[in-house]
Amino acid sequence: MPSFLDFEKPIAELQNRIDELRETAADGTVDIAAEIARLQTKSDKLLRDTFAKLTPWQKTQVARHPERPHFKHYVAALFDEFVPLAGDRAFADDQAILGGFATFRGRRVMVLGHEKGEDTATRLRHNFGMGKPEGYRKAIRLVELADRFGLPIVTLVDTSGAFPGIQAEERGQAEAIARSTEACLAAGVPVVSAIVGEGGSGGAVALAAGNRVLMFEHAVYSVISPEGCASILWRTADKAPEAAEAMKMTAQDLKALGVIDTIVAEPVGGAHRDRGAAIGALGDALSGALGDLDGLSAAELKRARAAKFLAMGRL
Repeated sequence: MPSFLDFEKPIAELQNRIDELRETAADGTVDIAAEIARLQTKSDKLLRDTFAKLTPWQKTQVARHPERPHFKHYVAALFDEFVPLAGDRAFADDQAILGGFATFRGRRVMVLGHEKGEDTATRLRHNFGMGKPEGYRKAIRLVELADRFGLPIVTLVDTSGAFPGIQAEERGQAEAIARSTEACLAAGVPVVSAIVGEGGSGGAVALAAGNRVLMFEHAVYSVISPEGCASILWRTADKAPEAAEAMKMTAQDLKALGVIDTIVAEPVGGAHRDRGAAIGALGDALSGALGDLDGLSAAELKRARAAKFLAMGRL
């Protein structure tokens, strides 16, 4: 059973009641199958209705759900013959950003993205998906390597932002993010990016400057977190729901603004409720996006990519 978010408490209460009835029915002395079916129908309808009208702040909570699929799940399910490549050839190997050669539905590609981890040990090892300069310099190396060998690039974005620590700043965090963005824009091969959870600030853009940008239905993508925005504007993170509403950070808002190209539908209740279905939907969307870019020359890919991002914000 998935863990429930605060706004899902009515659904959680129904589900707990259903579980209790199932335990009661397990001994076979009482037939309450009809009551269980009635409550399950009610629960399913409540889940659909709730997720059909999520606020931006609720979508942010869904995007951050710890049980959503992570980079390693997408790689395991969608990519064959994954060969991880490590290190930036200068300082270290950052575990927040992973990548390597792989085969995607018969096509050789370079895949890279953020890994948040799924329990305490792995979250610490992957630094909660917050890349350091060496992570973005590793990304640059992999993008340039893919360009050299003519391999399409697939990036999976899921980060609250680049790591803001003093040591990261001392090692050139801003420069590394800018260079990674530049490398994606300059690649002479197709670049398809997917926002699969959080897309936070420059730490996300550094891997998301693609010819096609996909985004899960309940993912979020913004220049700053709602809490950070609220702290600046109202001097309190308690105003995060209001900030999320104003920031236009949902997939639906960003599609209307031309920041992303495609919204990928999630299973009812979010990707964490049915990882297999969510991953399959993303795989189909990635395949379609790569197919759209087949046959374009390096010059055409670069020109289209530059035009896409230069057009953002124009009235």
